[in-house]
Amino acid sequence: MTAGVTEPWRATAKDPMRFLGGYPADVLDQVRAMVAADKLGAHIARRYPQRHTVQTDRALYDYTTELKQEFLRSAPPLHKVGYDARLDTAQHALGLHTAISRVQGGKLKAKKEIRVASLFKDAPPEFLRMIVVHELAHLKESDHNKAFYRLCEHMEPHYHQLEFDTRLYLAWRELESTQSKGSDTTA
Repeated sequence: MTAGVTEPWRATAKDPMRFLGGYPADVLDQVRAMVAADKLGAHIARRYPQRHTVQTDRALYDYTTELKQEFLRSAPPLHKVGYDARLDTAQHALGLHTAISRVQGGKLKAKKEIRVASLFKDAPPEFLRMIVVHELAHLKESDHNKAFYRLCEHMEPHYHQLEFDTRLYLAWRELESTQSKGSDTTA
């Protein structure tokens, strides 16, 4: 390392800032300042005071299908949509889209599924919408390319801001769980 040159920040496995890995240093510094001042939770609560009411797999299916009908009518039908407790932020999976192919007779049938991490049952409605929009966009675009993000913005004009705020929310949740575990061991 050369004198006066600092290494770029790299997130570790348990670092809550790992959710913000691709953002500029000045943005990360602002987030670190909010964390140091213990204001991140209040910031999120002020911007997103509501919690959504989509609590069951059936309600999530209906919610997702409604968005699909509005924006992606020609996309393949969804066969299953639900919350998945096995998806977690450690795997960097907030939602998952899958296509399961099965042979039926002489034909190959593909079934499309979307799963959303269960932690979003208790999230603001905007964050759930961002995750669902992201997974729906994968019905048309498999890669995270310009066309994919244009489609996300078509379905949700504030997509990029919501994605950033969702990452802040995940960092805050991680900080809260780490702090509560730390206070449990000192009691």
